[in-house]
Amino acid sequence: MTTTTMSLDAMGRAAKQASRTLGALSSEDKNAALHAIADAIEAHAGAVLWANAIDVEQGRERGLPSALLDRLLLTAPRVQALADDTRKVADLQDPVGEELERRTMYNGMTLIRRRTPIGVLGVIYEARPNVTVDIAALSLKTGNAAILRGGSETLKSNLALIKAIQEGLTAAEVPNAAIQYIDNPDRALVGELLRMDRYVDMIIPRGGAGLHQRCKEQSTIPVITGGIGICHIFADATADLDRAVDIIENAKVQRPSVCNALDTLLVHEAVAADLLPKVAERLAQSGVELRVTDAAAAHLGGFDVKPAVEGDFDQEWLGLTLGIDVVNGIDAAIAHIQAHSTEHSDSILTQTEAHATRFINEVNSAAVYVNASTRFTDGGEFGLGAEVAVSTQKLHARGPMGLEALTTYKWIGLGDGHIR
Repeated sequence: MTTTTMSLDAMGRAAKQASRTLGALSSEDKNAALHAIADAIEAHAGAVLWANAIDVEQGRERGLPSALLDRLLLTAPRVQALADDTRKVADLQDPVGEELERRTMYNGMTLIRRRTPIGVLGVIYEARPNVTVDIAALSLKTGNAAILRGGSETLKSNLALIKAIQEGLTAAEVPNAAIQYIDNPDRALVGELLRMDRYVDMIIPRGGAGLHQRCKEQSTIPVITGGIGICHIFADATADLDRAVDIIENAKVQRPSVCNALDTLLVHEAVAADLLPKVAERLAQSGVELRVTDAAAAHLGGFDVKPAVEGDFDQEWLGLTLGIDVVNGIDAAIAHIQAHSTEHSDSILTQTEAHATRFINEVNSAAVYVNASTRFTDGGEFGLGAEVAVSTQKLHARGPMGLEALTTYKWIGLGDGHIR
């Protein structure tokens, strides 16, 4: 269902009712719905690609940056991956009904803590049509209904995907209101969604800092924030320099438009003269622009670099730009990260165990790595299946949010005439 056929309030009521139906479905029923959705996505692949081509062309005409266009773009392999990933979610263990705890109380009553669906999710996102399918799959697997609101730049792509998803729901005899989409681009509807606490149990924004701030300020519903990554790598004095170049290149270049891509490289002054020219030479092959401090520039003579200006180290680049600074030790590296990080993903390259331990303990990010690329912060890479978001907050969920993050729990007391 979309807002062309019903009001937002009616969508909320329908979603709440659908969530009750979903909460009672067996794992087999939910998996059948996921397979039906995957089949429908494959069947509608041509229509999805046609709609996406229009969105991409309109995005180019509007002057959207290349990083945003990359997030928006669907190709035949990417559409097939959406169907494949939906089937992978069906293969995952269903967390709903899992018994987290069971104990006998002092009075003989049995107390159980059991995992249950959250209820209705409100998800607001920008520029990524794959999120439409990810959210639908994860929501259904965990027995949650969802109301989705994508960006205007992906409207035609999302509507084509929603048509496939709802065709799959119908085939599996699951209420269409389980997954609904707000197709009206009026921004006022976002504010209305943020105040639908009668029906919606959790808001998940996936987009820029402005969207997250608006949700935090205006929502009367709990909000999961995150997905904005100013990610760092610190190359320590004992880093393996050859491996360091490979790791830095992967973190920056492998997919620069995503939130776990590298934004800032910090290099210990003891290895800067050796490491920085190697990094600059390697990254130049991919057209990476380097924004460097004077301390870093001193080791990059002959390379085309730009001086870092105020704000560069507080920038999520989402493209082929990298900030570089030279520091005099791990204390300065950690201080820089604490000052500029969004607590998403940060890494240290070192052979000194004590420094690795300090970095793990003192860098308060959702994901912290030792001798590895930041690009691993992803639900699929973590074995969680598709992810609904990457949370950088500390309550309820943190890091890639897979199935368990979309559940809560209830306490169950099994008595035999017990009174207090």
